[in-house]
Amino acid sequence: MQLDKILILDFGSQVTQLIARRIRELNVYCEIHPYDVDEKLICEFAPKGIILSGGPNSVYETDTPSAPDVVFNLGIPVFGICYGMQTIAKQLGGEVVNSGKREFGYAEINKLKSTLFDNLSDGANEEGNYLQVWMSHGDKVTRLPEGFEVIAETDSCPIAAMADTKRQIYAVQFHPEVTHTKQGDKMLGHFVLDICKCAPSWTMPNYVDEAIAKIRQQVGGDKVVLGLSGGVDSTVAGVLIHKAIGEQLICIFVDTGLLRHNEGDQVMQNYHDNLGLNIIRINAQEQFYTALAGVTDPEQKRKIIGKLFVDIFQHEATKLDGVKWLAQGTIYPDVIESAGSKNNKAHNIKSHHNVGGLPETLNLKLLEPLRELFKDEVRSLGVAMGIAPKLIYRHPFPGPGLGVRILGEVKPEYVQLLQLADNIFIEELYKSELYQKVAQAFVVFMPVRSVGVMGDGRTYDYVVSLRAVETTDFMTANVANLPFEFITRVANRIINEVKGINRVVYDISGKPPATIEWE
Repeated sequence: MQLDKILILDFGSQVTQLIARRIRELNVYCEIHPYDVDEKLICEFAPKGIILSGGPNSVYETDTPSAPDVVFNLGIPVFGICYGMQTIAKQLGGEVVNSGKREFGYAEINKLKSTLFDNLSDGANEEGNYLQVWMSHGDKVTRLPEGFEVIAETDSCPIAAMADTKRQIYAVQFHPEVTHTKQGDKMLGHFVLDICKCAPSWTMPNYVDEAIAKIRQQVGGDKVVLGLSGGVDSTVAGVLIHKAIGEQLICIFVDTGLLRHNEGDQVMQNYHDNLGLNIIRINAQEQFYTALAGVTDPEQKRKIIGKLFVDIFQHEATKLDGVKWLAQGTIYPDVIESAGSKNNKAHNIKSHHNVGGLPETLNLKLLEPLRELFKDEVRSLGVAMGIAPKLIYRHPFPGPGLGVRILGEVKPEYVQLLQLADNIFIEELYKSELYQKVAQAFVVFMPVRSVGVMGDGRTYDYVVSLRAVETTDFMTANVANLPFEFITRVANRIINEVKGINRVVYDISGKPPATIEWE
């Protein structure tokens, strides 16, 4: 099936990914590429519309970024956002100046006259209907390019939006992609569905069939090896590839001994017994405990765990005959961050993204079946394939596992205490139907002892902390407001059932100033 597609050219905005998310939510496929992408790629991508994102530059600076000329010569709709509007104005003969006053935050746009704003209103004033939008700019368009008209204004920005309806070029000075612009998703919908005439056919059930066919075509009769962690991305990637090529997929599960309570056995039951994946389990607990002995620095712990994992995976993978492909659960945000612009090196956040740090020295071809998907789409894909929701909607778990939830040195006895305490916390969250209401919850082990009393005896045992946060993007987070009676029930269970812990505290720190994880 031929998909209708939107191309987003990124000028460096911090919220460009939100544009893509909003469009994907309309069931329309889109991709983000740097603004200076090769014109041949733009033509071969064959978009039904192009969006120019915001960015930090000023169009009148030397060597300022600009849209490729082909954008305006394809005869398809174009939509400029913030900096995208300014570069459209400059490139097509208008004028942009520094306003002398930065406009950041809430604004109301008036005199709405465009398909972009059809049937949209947040209220009315003497100017007519208005919309609440989010501004973030220091420059503004002062003279329209030929053929354009003003389609919205604010008190401080007379040209808040402009359009050349004959050429189907639209531009706004605000950000419709952020939630602060209340009707922003509908504006993007008007552009994508009504102006570009895209069919909303990008759905996960359709994607499953397309992805399976693509994997079969790529791999042929070759074998594929995948590092299975039990996380969402590797789970969905493993099941998808297995549906495509069956026993040609070999999964390697390295049990570090730093997983949650009984998780090694659960991985084998869930993925080998229930889902039928071909899995080799490597019990490497003692190797990890030995390597971590005496190490207290969190960064050093991370490096030791990461390197040892890679070494073990590589050692086991080289034993397999006929393997030509290395599968990874790379997702679309990783791809975007790794792309960068040819002319803007600061935009290149990651020079190479390699999920789990799996080695390139294996000399295998890379298979990344999720590289077109955002995290929520990966979960939707898992649901569409029938994977149990409990596996798909698990809270994030750090790559180094409990190695960074044990403060200081990692000892086997600390791991066991933490596993038992954490299991009680998660179990109670599920029982109370609170698990899906928090973004992440876990227990932290502190290698300090406190005095306590149990029965008629004195105890001198360890302390653990409960941690639960609410967040949408994990960039900032608030402490979860769990019921006090729930917290006390969890604490009582841990103290009564886990011999060696006699004190439980609840972390009420937000991010910032704290981080979500402790190390």
